[in-house]
Amino acid sequence: MHREHTKEIFIGGRAIGGGNPIAIQSMTNTKTEDVSATTAQILALERAGCDIVRVTVPTMEAARAIAEIKKKIHIPLVADIHFDYRLAISAIEHGADKIRINPGNIGGPEKIREVVAAAGMRRIPIRVGVNSGSLEKEIIAKYGRVTAEGLVESALDKVRMIEDFDYDRIVISIKSSDVLMCVKAHELIASQTDYPLHVGITEAGTVFSGNIKSAIGLGMILSQGIGDTIRVSLTGSPLDEIRSAKQILRTLGLKRGGIEVVSCPTCGRTEIDLISLADEVEKMVEDIPLDIKVAVMGCVVNGPGEAREADIGIAGGKHEGLLIRHGEIIKKLPEDQLLPALREELINWGKQDMGSVHESAAEAISSDISES
Repeated sequence: MHREHTKEIFIGGRAIGGGNPIAIQSMTNTKTEDVSATTAQILALERAGCDIVRVTVPTMEAARAIAEIKKKIHIPLVADIHFDYRLAISAIEHGADKIRINPGNIGGPEKIREVVAAAGMRRIPIRVGVNSGSLEKEIIAKYGRVTAEGLVESALDKVRMIEDFDYDRIVISIKSSDVLMCVKAHELIASQTDYPLHVGITEAGTVFSGNIKSAIGLGMILSQGIGDTIRVSLTGSPLDEIRSAKQILRTLGLKRGGIEVVSCPTCGRTEIDLISLADEVEKMVEDIPLDIKVAVMGCVVNGPGEAREADIGIAGGKHEGLLIRHGEIIKKLPEDQLLPALREELINWGKQDMGSVHESAAEAISSDISES
């Protein structure tokens, strides 16, 4: 089922499915019981562009902490539950906007019934989660190994456990660390259900390898019109997950807003510290709410031409560089003035655009400069 036609479901105030924008999700790595640390991390994730956040609930103390955390954050909160149905009920009672469970390990039909009843009273969704590491032995035996077909069968079996209690506020998640298996599983399940799909490559790895696997896997899935929410699962800071997810969506044309930085790969003509400059530019523009493209080039010979498709650009030479707008040279500057000139150009761009959104953009740019 193409994302335009999946079932619309609300997680708190956030609508997913039914053609709504793809939501970016991450998960805290703090102890949920530590309200202060967990809240601080969620607020940082919000600022980075996180739409939905998940927290682990391994204890009753963690379930109770949800109520305090919810008072201080501004995005929907998902409670991640394993094994103990009572934790799911407590998390719901303390304000979780969605719960993530595996109905196969929650404790049997009667306990599933109690969880569904609690969710139904508050009209919150249940995310049914299955991954290749949790696939049932009988399904592995049926297919001879872990397969995409087995993942889909397991997930739909879990969905039916929820549907048996007349509940259909369901989100499905099927994940594997095997990228091609994960892609195939999503292709299969999208043809068999209209429930929204939460997409990700599980246990993808470090920031380096995990980003590559996630970009390939999520790119293949999302480009087919499959997926309503995503998480880039990385062994690193949750903030890196948000940055990567945003970039994947922008690259696929599925998200607008925010500055796109393009830069050349350097060559023997490069006479400026382009790598450091590009890193500085990318960091500087990360939170600036302008929908433009900025180029960072290492050669004054080819830089203007290569930056033609960018709105603003800088190109470095030997101890000097160029400020470029739409491929046209605006001015020549000493090397150490390139970054300040780019900042000033971005401020002016924000001020020249019309409307209150752009006024706030200019304020955000000015604030960013003062903090640099």
